[in-house]
Amino acid sequence: MKKLCSPQAAYDSYRWFLQAAERGCPYAQFNLGRMFKSGDGVARDEAQAFRWMSKAAAQGIAYAQNQLGAIYYYGRGVEPDDDLAVHWFRSAARQGEASAQQNLGQMYRKGRGLVCSDEMAFSWFCRAAEQGLASAQTLLGESYADGRGIPRNYPLALAWYRKAALQNDAQAQLRLGLMYKLGLGMARNEMQATAWFRQAAMRDIPAAQRLVGVAYAEGLGVPADLPRAVSWMLRAAEQDDVDAQFNLALMLALGRGIERDEDLALVWYHRAAEAGHVLAQYNLGAMYAHGRIIDRDDRRALEWYRRAAEQGAVSAQFNVAVMYANGHGVSQNDELAAVWYRSAAEQGDASAQNNLGVMYANGLGVQRDPLLSFMWLTLSAQGGDGAALSNRSKMQLAMTPQSVESGLELVRTWWRSHPAVAVPPSRLVE
Repeated sequence: MKKLCSPQAAYDSYRWFLQAAERGCPYAQFNLGRMFKSGDGVARDEAQAFRWMSKAAAQGIAYAQNQLGAIYYYGRGVEPDDDLAVHWFRSAARQGEASAQQNLGQMYRKGRGLVCSDEMAFSWFCRAAEQGLASAQTLLGESYADGRGIPRNYPLALAWYRKAALQNDAQAQLRLGLMYKLGLGMARNEMQATAWFRQAAMRDIPAAQRLVGVAYAEGLGVPADLPRAVSWMLRAAEQDDVDAQFNLALMLALGRGIERDEDLALVWYHRAAEAGHVLAQYNLGAMYAHGRIIDRDDRRALEWYRRAAEQGAVSAQFNVAVMYANGHGVSQNDELAAVWYRSAAEQGDASAQNNLGVMYANGLGVQRDPLLSFMWLTLSAQGGDGAALSNRSKMQLAMTPQSVESGLELVRTWWRSHPAVAVPPSRLVE
């Protein structure tokens, strides 16, 4: 354990480095810059840190050059300047400074101060990783796993993640756990996955804490233990992991592993929803729409459904359309109802397709168009909607064979342009 020095000893160190730095000693200049940067033995002063780090870097001290690059990158004590950050990272990297090599790789990956290049990023990550820098080994593993700058290679990704994980790099431990969980480059192994997630979780990585919570909740690689699941979910949720916040809200609402507390569940639903979690937004909409836990409020139900709908949630889009069609929480508006029905219908929602078909049949919110009505009703019937099957049969009785064939061609064209909708998805159960 590093010994804590007394304030007097720290000040004496500062005076010694200051005298040596003023005589031009680059190592003293570097150490003095670090003291001003961290506030060790002297009041923290980013301008002074920049001044002394610049002097050391100009004399060729690689550590100082890397630190100066970071100062320019973050704009601490000086205006941010990506070009100068790249210059100093490169100067240090060429001297073999591993952290600078990683930083230069990150600049290439992000396209800051130079042209974005995953290939060049990979090259610099390699140099730093081969020197044993754990964070660079993790980045190299990511490059192999994601195929960035190099063809995808799961065995090599696994090898580099393991090297970094054994050096206690928490991100590597998390990613190694994910490879075991997903069976990437190896057979799936929930026990190994959870073991690595736990290592990262102990280092306060919120995603890992959530995954450990899921493992205990579902008995994945460990015996099921709901109270432990709640404990880990809470740790992740308090660090603003939105998936953990949503999971914790569900567990509180259902009383799984913890005493049922609907009021507290509502708090966590709100936190997750405000952070953009689409299922939390949808569930809040349903809670306000049906008066579960809280008083019914159609206006707020529409607000949360709309937020989820704007993120592409099919069921939320359908519910927003229904609320506009019926004037719940908002003035009745067939045009907007048709817009939201179409959004859900284009994603394959059979109920939305049926309702949109009915609107085209009757000219509600859209111009009346029997062919488009027949197309949407047919698609809905193919998706298993019973009402659509009945509506389509009635419409077909009033159509000529040529019109029916034209409508079926529209259906075939729709399927060709929507290859991802192989099987119409079911709506979420409220």
